[in-house]
Amino acid sequence: MSARRAAEAFRAVHGAPCEGVWAAPGRVNLIGEYTDVSDGFVLPFALPHLTWVAARRRRDGLLRLHSAAVGGGVVELRADRLAPGTVGGWAAYPAGVLWALRAAGHPARGADLHVESDVPAGAGLSSSAALEVATALALDGLYGPFTDPPGLARLARHAENAFVGVPCGAMDQTAAACCVAGHALHLDTRHLTWRQVPFDPTAHGLRLLVVDTGVAHALGDGEYARRRAGCEAAARALGVRALRDVPYAHLPAALDALRDDPGLRPLVRHVVGENHRVGAVAALLEAGDPRAAGPLLTAGHASLRDDFGVSCPELDLVVAAACGAGAVGARMTGAGFGGSALVLAEEADDRAVRRAVTDAFAAAGHRPPRIFAVVPGEGARRVG
Repeated sequence: MSARRAAEAFRAVHGAPCEGVWAAPGRVNLIGEYTDVSDGFVLPFALPHLTWVAARRRRDGLLRLHSAAVGGGVVELRADRLAPGTVGGWAAYPAGVLWALRAAGHPARGADLHVESDVPAGAGLSSSAALEVATALALDGLYGPFTDPPGLARLARHAENAFVGVPCGAMDQTAAACCVAGHALHLDTRHLTWRQVPFDPTAHGLRLLVVDTGVAHALGDGEYARRRAGCEAAARALGVRALRDVPYAHLPAALDALRDDPGLRPLVRHVVGENHRVGAVAALLEAGDPRAAGPLLTAGHASLRDDFGVSCPELDLVVAAACGAGAVGARMTGAGFGGSALVLAEEADDRAVRRAVTDAFAAAGHRPPRIFAVVPGEGARRVG
């Protein structure tokens, strides 16, 4: 129905039928936060929530963009004049994708696009990557095929890095493009290789909850870039290409080597420890024991809070309240400074966990969080 709604809205906005509708999901990272900036390992899965892009080719070189979620009408740009820094706001994401395709030598030209989405923006669920990948897939469908889904993910990431100006790693776009329903994606962000890891919480009597705190994060404020720079400085100090090259067994020695750089030590402790947790959680899922992964999720949150410093009071409150109500494990997910937390709970404890989190927010004077159950969904595809 949402694909149909996007097609109908396209006709209303652009005055003609679209040629197709393409969709890409938001994502939740089960474990592996801030490891991708150090060539590490991550374990995301796709949400059932989607961004839909209805599209039609244009012959005049214009890119005309419209979003159902953003006021202000149609944004009109010239494809041959796109350059980093020339487009702001939400339109920079689809415009950046067209720019990246053209810069890579692909004959993508102008287009009319209309965007619909139910991926919560600012919630740490990669709404921007969903928009980028859906746009890349739409332009590939209109003018390609140019490349495969991993290739489109790389181009979408390049758009966010070079055109939008956010130095994100490879996880978000790869997850949006390549995830498979009922699985998490164990991704090596250096080599961009992966394997699909079975992950079906409901088959094990578990419920997976996303808690959107309602606190919007902003990656463009420099916090992400500062931590990435710190990880790169730590790798140089340790004489390795990236922190993924520090074995977990060598972590104490690495921390000792950085005793004169106290600001870098917690970054190293988090990234090396988090890479280890990703491997441990993936092994548990492959062994059919997702319940045992719960404490590792909670340990990952403590590391993000205490070592990496990217949590916030609302995220910490979700984790504390959920675990206090019997959740198997919980952690912030995404870049932090707001956004969402992930809670793994027994199905029988679902209602109690939701109530505990909601009551804790009310007692603290926060606005009510949005809590919804999720299952690992499908990656980007044509839907209309």
